[in-house]
Amino acid sequence: MKKINFYKMSGSGNDFIFIDNRNNIIEEKNLTNFIINVCRRKMSVGADGLMLIENDDDADFKWRFYNSDGSRAEMCGNGARCAARFAYLNKIAGEKMSFKTDAGIVLAQVNHDRVKVKVPDPTDLTVNFIINLENGPLTVSSINTGVPHVVIEVDSIDDVEVVKTGREIRYHDKFAPAGTNVNFVYRLKDDSISIRTYERGVEDETLACGTGAIACALVYAYKAEMKSPISVMTKSGVRLSIYFDAKEGTFYNIYLEGDARIIYKGEMSEEAMHYVSAATFTEETVHYEN
Repeated sequence: MKKINFYKMSGSGNDFIFIDNRNNIIEEKNLTNFIINVCRRKMSVGADGLMLIENDDDADFKWRFYNSDGSRAEMCGNGARCAARFAYLNKIAGEKMSFKTDAGIVLAQVNHDRVKVKVPDPTDLTVNFIINLENGPLTVSSINTGVPHVVIEVDSIDDVEVVKTGREIRYHDKFAPAGTNVNFVYRLKDDSISIRTYERGVEDETLACGTGAIACALVYAYKAEMKSPISVMTKSGVRLSIYFDAKEGTFYNIYLEGDARIIYKGEMSEEAMHYVSAATFTEETVHYEN
C-alpha cells in the first residue's frame, strides 16, 4: 500500500499539510482529487491547505500551495511561516532562507517556533469604494498582498456574518473572475486590530489569514496613519505582527511574524487519499460486534 510522509502544521490557527516533493513522490495525475481528499476533515488528515515543497534553481526551494478545494493560490502568509520552519527542520534550508511562491520570492528567518517572513510588496490599494450587496451598498477597501483581499471596517467583530457576507463579496461581479478574500476588521483599545476572514478556496471562515492580516494592517495604516508594527488579533486568539515601511501611500519592506507550530508528523496511508462515500458500504460489508 502506498504511503506518504507528511507534517501537519499550524500558523495562528491556519492548518496545513506539508509534503517533501523534491523527489516527485506525488503523482500529477488526479492531483486535485488527492488534495481535496486529504484535506477533508474527519475523513482524512484535514487542513485548510496543502503545500508541496520542491527543488528550485534560484532559491532554497519552491512551493506549490493549494487550498482545500484543490485550487492553487499564489501566496499564503501563515503557510509561508510554516513552510520556512518545515524546510529548516528537514535541512532543506538554514535559519535564513528564500523560497519561491507564485507571488514572488519570500525571505524568511526561523527562530525556534516563531518565523518572520518578508513578503512581496502589495499592489492595487484602493480605499473607500462602494459595492452593492443584497442588503444595500457597502463601503469597502481592497489590496493585493500576494492574493486579493477586501477589507471592511466594522463596529463589532463578534456580530459579523462572516460566511454570509464574505461569500457574497467573494463572488461579487466587481472581483470576478478570480474572486477575493474578505476581511472584517475592528480597531481595539490598545491600538491593535482584530480581524475575521472569509478565505477564498477554503470557502469558509478560517481561524487566521496571514495575507489578510497584512491587508487589514496596511489599510488601517493608510487610513488611520497607524505606525509599524501593527499587532493583529486573529480569530484563533493568536496575535500576528505586521512590519512595514511607508512613503506617500506606498508600502514596502513588508514583514509578517508569528508562530509556526508542528502539530504532528505522520505517514499517510492510501486509505487517507481516497474519499469513501456511504454508498460504498452495503449490508454485506458491514460487520457488527456482539
